[in-house]
Amino acid sequence: MTTQTVPTASTRKDVAAPQGGKAAPTTTALSGGVTGADQPAADRGRTSIADVVVVKVAGIAAREIPGVYDMGGGLSRTIGAVRDRVPGGRPNVGRGVKVEVGERQTAIDLDLVVEYGVPITDVARDVRENVISAVERVTGLDVVEVNVTINDVHLPEEDGDTATADSRVE
Repeated sequence: MTTQTVPTASTRKDVAAPQGGKAAPTTTALSGGVTGADQPAADRGRTSIADVVVVKVAGIAAREIPGVYDMGGGLSRTIGAVRDRVPGGRPNVGRGVKVEVGERQTAIDLDLVVEYGVPITDVARDVRENVISAVERVTGLDVVEVNVTINDVHLPEEDGDTATADSRVE
């Protein structure tokens, strides 16, 4: 299976690790396709995958792992919380995910908030494995790296849990 990048303003030949800022959206063609009635049906036409698809697949896969409380930096989580409460608003599964997509490969950066008490290295490993598996299975792209940044630790008291306050001995 060959992969080609559809020409855009920011077509990249190789994948570099994502480096902040927003790049122009690109689309990756996974098959060049051929035409003609004599060709197999599966080969007639071209399949293209937009960067946002990789972002969403990676975001969903990362959130599936126990111990991941939320994703994104402080400001993006705050804006996301407001957005989630607006009627008709829906959660942004791509929050905290940045990708670089090349012809056949992709690199992914994830910003996570983990729950207090979970082993961070285990959560990062499990997230990395799940994201790589999901992105490669769904898109057919090779994931060259998944960089995980832990931005915060969610404490039980932050949920308004008063059990710890009530259990103090006086």
